Amino acid sequence: MRHSSRLLVLVSGAMLLAPSLLRAQAATPQKRSDRLTIQDYLDWEDVQDPQLSPDGKQVVFTRRWIDKMNDKWESSLWIMNADGTRARFLVNGSSPKWAPDGLRIAYTATPSAPPTTGAPGSAGAPPGTQIFVRWMDAEGAVTQLTHLTENPTNIEWSPDAKWLAFSMQVPAKNDWRIDMPTPPKGAKWTEAPRIVQKLNYRADRQGFIEDGNAHIFILSADNGGTPRQITSGAFNHGAPRWMPDGKSIVFSGLRIENAEYAWRESDIYRIDVASGDIKQLTTRKGPDGNPTPSPDGKWIAYTGYDSTSDTWTDAKLYLMSADGTGSKLLLPKWDRTPSDLTWSKEGTSIYFNAESEGARNLYVASMTGEVKPVTSGKQVLTVTSINPNGSAVGVMSTASHSPDVVALNVHTPAAIKWLTDVNDDVLMGKQLGTTEEIWYTSKDGMKIQGWIVKPPGFDPSRKYPLILDIHGGPHSMYNLGFSFVRQDQAANGYVSLYTNPRGSTGYGSAFGNAIKNAYPGKDFDDLMAAVDTVIGRGYVDTKNLFVYGCSGGGVLTAWIVGHTNRFAAASSNCPVINWVSFVGTTDGASWYYNFEKLPWQDPSEHLRRSPLMYVGNVTTPTMLMTGVNDLRTPMEQTEQFYRALKLRKIPTAMIRFNDEWHGTSSKPSNFLRTQLYMRSWFQKYGSKESKVAIVP
Repeated sequence: MRHSSRLLVLVSGAMLLAPSLLRAQAATPQKRSDRLTIQDYLDWEDVQDPQLSPDGKQVVFTRRWIDKMNDKWESSLWIMNADGTRARFLVNGSSPKWAPDGLRIAYTATPSAPPTTGAPGSAGAPPGTQIFVRWMDAEGAVTQLTHLTENPTNIEWSPDAKWLAFSMQVPAKNDWRIDMPTPPKGAKWTEAPRIVQKLNYRADRQGFIEDGNAHIFILSADNGGTPRQITSGAFNHGAPRWMPDGKSIVFSGLRIENAEYAWRESDIYRIDVASGDIKQLTTRKGPDGNPTPSPDGKWIAYTGYDSTSDTWTDAKLYLMSADGTGSKLLLPKWDRTPSDLTWSKEGTSIYFNAESEGARNLYVASMTGEVKPVTSGKQVLTVTSINPNGSAVGVMSTASHSPDVVALNVHTPAAIKWLTDVNDDVLMGKQLGTTEEIWYTSKDGMKIQGWIVKPPGFDPSRKYPLILDIHGGPHSMYNLGFSFVRQDQAANGYVSLYTNPRGSTGYGSAFGNAIKNAYPGKDFDDLMAAVDTVIGRGYVDTKNLFVYGCSGGGVLTAWIVGHTNRFAAASSNCPVINWVSFVGTTDGASWYYNFEKLPWQDPSEHLRRSPLMYVGNVTTPTMLMTGVNDLRTPMEQTEQFYRALKLRKIPTAMIRFNDEWHGTSSKPSNFLRTQLYMRSWFQKYGSKESKVAIVP
């Protein structure tokens, strides 16, 4: 583990042990070697899912790094003391879970090449992810418990540490038979067709979905063997959570006929592990999920909301008795979505993470309906494990610190301690861009939040090129966490501007739903007001304005170039261009419900909101970048815009990224290409007459 000296700083009332002084910003111009480079990404790492041991003395976490030779991310489990000391490699794998007695951890991993025939991972053994258990004594024995043909997820220990529950897809049997003649001996006939009969038959990053459903299994944690499937039927079942007595499991799902046609609907169920009897605990129309039993098993906390046609609604926190009776809304005035619910030891309060105004922090709700922040500050904190004694660990990032494992105590949360610094070797001595938060007024008076990232050695008397960076979703939230992309742009002399226009999450349901049947639209006004605000500060070269975004950001980029010519160049990545064709070709049917009418009833709204309809206005050189495997915003969307721009002789290029689903950066080499192609495009069409502060 890498270590660096620490500096104590005050951030919005929370005491943070900050990274090395070597990351401090300088006011004087810096040498290019002192700045972040795109090549530095190949040495980048991140951390995920830290878990405290039951005695609170150790932390196991996932550490990811780039395998440069095979162009992929790899992950392993590391362990350290609860104060961050003695950090060391444990085993290859991810998603660790401590047994309640602290004697073992369960995790998932892909078996390595076989040492001997018949061993795990040997020839003939099923491929893919399997469940392993490692003893946490000095011997550290590892056992592969499963040899599954499908990937297990959502592993949960039983309270007595004898069983593991998990979720897994179960393929359906194909009962459609036709009387095909027997091929002649030696004939080479075409492979049989794929039969598709489901409403949602493809998924991005997965491809075609085989007929089947997600079910819950239990497995002996001691002996492994054949897992026992405890749910059945043509229904999907969510992540299992054991009740404290170890006799039953709660989960969310939708066990109704034609469930695939339901939109944003789910209920909470309880299954008796021995008999398989299932009881439905919630019955309302709407999405109920995340069931979390109290320590004494008397209560179940969960999230959900009443069914609505709104495109965004923040989930609410609810409480009910373990038998499903007495359900009540716990926080009626709370307008942020709770996640990662955790009960206090006494069962009198519930901790949860929530996003708000570009930050993420830990909150606590009492049984009487009061909520208060446990942590606060300009940070992106996700608490992943809380011990009964109040010790907690999570992953945190700030504008100047990439995500690392942190520790705190929920009873004395003022001090948050960084436990890891996995990118210290990359950032050591680098001068980073500074991040400034802004609030500005949009066209109709709405207050919008955004951030400006300025180059190292920023000089307000100079003129800088500006990049407008637009998030996807559209219902998502940009935050003030560390961004390698924006720091790379800053290192190359660009000012980056990113905002949360209407439709963004983290500002309440009304703000998120403000783009209902009006996307793109009002969010365009919010983005242009942000650009005007920064230009008004006097350090932006107005002849060198650039814009880009992926997915929802790609939609808005394509919309922007059809509604203004103020940008010198644009990159519309993985966009939606034609809503009429998109709703039928994307990987889920839910987008049909984001319009007042179905396209065959009245396509006018779909057309009015499609960037394709405004291609006749485009004069901005516009590049498009999309993954060839993209099923969320399929390549045909990109092709439609490319062909239209090309027909009009607008400077354009279509970059088709190999081995990428939605997005263009899951492969490390493709991340590099994405940034370099975009920078090259901006430099090609930026004003040559203007003297801009771009680092050569």
